[in-house]
Amino acid sequence: MKVLLTRRWPKAVEDHLSARFDVTLNKDDTPMSAAELSAAFDAYDVICPTVSDKLDAGVIGEAGRRAKLLANFGVGFDHIDIAACEKAGVKVANTPSVLTDATADLAMTLMLMAARRAGEGEREVRAGAWTGWRPTHLLGRSVTGKTLGLVGFGRIAQATAKRARDGFGMTIVYFSRRAAPEEATRALDAKRMETLDALLATSDFVSLHVPGGTETQNMIGAAELARMKPDAVLINTARGGVVNHDALATALKEGPLAAAALDVYPQEPKVPEALLALENVVLMPHLGSATEETRTAMGMRAAANVEAFASGAALPDPVV
Repeated sequence: MKVLLTRRWPKAVEDHLSARFDVTLNKDDTPMSAAELSAAFDAYDVICPTVSDKLDAGVIGEAGRRAKLLANFGVGFDHIDIAACEKAGVKVANTPSVLTDATADLAMTLMLMAARRAGEGEREVRAGAWTGWRPTHLLGRSVTGKTLGLVGFGRIAQATAKRARDGFGMTIVYFSRRAAPEEATRALDAKRMETLDALLATSDFVSLHVPGGTETQNMIGAAELARMKPDAVLINTARGGVVNHDALATALKEGPLAAAALDVYPQEPKVPEALLALENVVLMPHLGSATEETRTAMGMRAAANVEAFASGAALPDPVV
């Protein structure tokens, strides 16, 4: 069975798959073009894409092509046209659960960096512009005891809430379409807000944990940002399209936001120009799951789906 990995994967996973299948590796880690991805559907039985691969209907094509499985490296799959896969008879699998802790860790990292103006301070030191300690230099805001509002309340949001509550004594509120199980909210002493507006008006820090897609596109726009508390902080480790970045830039320059911290963007690796010149925004290069342990676990989870497909067994993590 011929398998394509569209990007470099952790070596342990590449070796694992190469020992079992005829695997093509992307040794120079160059993103594949749409034409190359489309051609792969006729050359391989399994394609293992990542979030950097745009697999739309034009790339996927019609039924009858060789590829019959997309074993996605990652839990999110909004870069894949699921309807086109269903029409073409292509199965899709993802890698849930294994990146929860790493992404929650990064959400807390971003919160602390934005609150304590760590990015500004680091840039000042590297530029040789630091003139020494003084009482009013780069004053940030405390995290301890503040209110954290979580938009979405799945595994990553709950893991972030646990870190915030147990480590910093934060009050936890959340907004989601459905109420979380009682045991989850009881363990975190979390309160569900009836509307997004109510959460935004209540929270000192707002962390986004919703999937991408048309339902959440520009979910946080000018109107929502205007409802946030003065000096609030916005954190996004979810999907770039959830936030209107032009509106965010305005809110960071004119208020009410004190700061924002982002790990994801609508058109990666392009970062919205309006944000690049602002000091009060932390910009990370999509590092949510970027630990050796997590990326290897993600790859092995994808490999398990490939192996199940090869043996005719049910996929452990089916999307389609």
